[in-house]
Amino acid sequence: MMQHRHESFIAYGRGKRPSSSNLIQIGNKWDVNMHGVKTMLLDRHGFGSKNATLQLVKQIEAIQPDVIGLHNLHGYYINIKVLFDFLKSVNIPVLWTLFDCWAFTGHCTYFDNIQCKKWITGCHHCPKTRYYPTSYVLDQSKKNYDDKERLFNKLGKLELVVHSHWLKGLVQQSFLQEIPIHCITSGINVDVFKPQESISGLIDKFNLGGKKIILGVASIWDPRKGLHDFIELSKIVPAHFQIVLIGLNKQQIKELPRSILAIERTESTAELASWYSLADVFVNPTWQDNFPTTNLEALACGTPVITYNTGGSPEAIDRYTGISIEKGDVQALANAIERVGSEDRLTYQVACRNRALQFFNKDDRYRDYLNLYNSLLFS
Repeated sequence: MMQHRHESFIAYGRGKRPSSSNLIQIGNKWDVNMHGVKTMLLDRHGFGSKNATLQLVKQIEAIQPDVIGLHNLHGYYINIKVLFDFLKSVNIPVLWTLFDCWAFTGHCTYFDNIQCKKWITGCHHCPKTRYYPTSYVLDQSKKNYDDKERLFNKLGKLELVVHSHWLKGLVQQSFLQEIPIHCITSGINVDVFKPQESISGLIDKFNLGGKKIILGVASIWDPRKGLHDFIELSKIVPAHFQIVLIGLNKQQIKELPRSILAIERTESTAELASWYSLADVFVNPTWQDNFPTTNLEALACGTPVITYNTGGSPEAIDRYTGISIEKGDVQALANAIERVGSEDRLTYQVACRNRALQFFNKDDRYRDYLNLYNSLLFS
């Protein structure tokens, strides 16, 4: 936005990162904790943080923005009633990017792992109250669903963005179906994530000479990311394959079999790009997901992707750059890995890199956003 001579303000809940934008923190740690308590006891996630959101509203009124972009609104930091009541009153154009299904359910962020369909006609008696955002006492999924439907459908100038056609299809079955929706894939920095030549250091440091590398990466290895599937996979892949997992915590590392090379999370994108470039195949056995960025990073580094047929994850690849496997079929996963590992690496590298450049360059995708903001502003 600023490169095109616009002024940018970013309001965030927590986790301040360096930015050239004007930054506004919403609330504080105490407020986040109280929102968490309200969620755990009353199952009213998104309806805490009232005072923090009222303060944010005052700051927005002082800024007088021409257009507002919303991103992830769950996470114990904002009150959706206060926010959407304000947005309706000022009638500012809003572009809302959805990263999961929370906006049109009564509780959960994803439901496909249990094949729940209640979100289509109206949530009630939620089977996932003990999952994020966790409620240990009440189930208010029906009230949450009804309130969201009322709040989110009352803005006159609201349009939606999703990163996958999978999520777009779900939104079009939900109570948000009348709101205009656009699909813009995620973008990555293809100048950072690119095939690296300096991978010999990793080979020497971890004694990987002669091995074919199966790489898995996650920011948090919770059950939905498929950590258990990697453990099962380690029992059946041939000995010349080495599984490398990045992003694990110390306890997870202790519990993994020694046959898996386990590495804690790295904040170095250069190091991560080197691992992607070293890998013969990137494996993403995710059980719940929208459009994983790790798939794109692997492709940009010239590495083919094997993923479960989960959400929008398979949309990152085509038949020249990866393979999609049914969820939970670890043997099929192993077979696909052997197939990819036996083929010419250079052919995959060129096809994967070209696909990343064509579809997932962040500069191209950001330009798509800018065009949407302009169309909202001048429509």
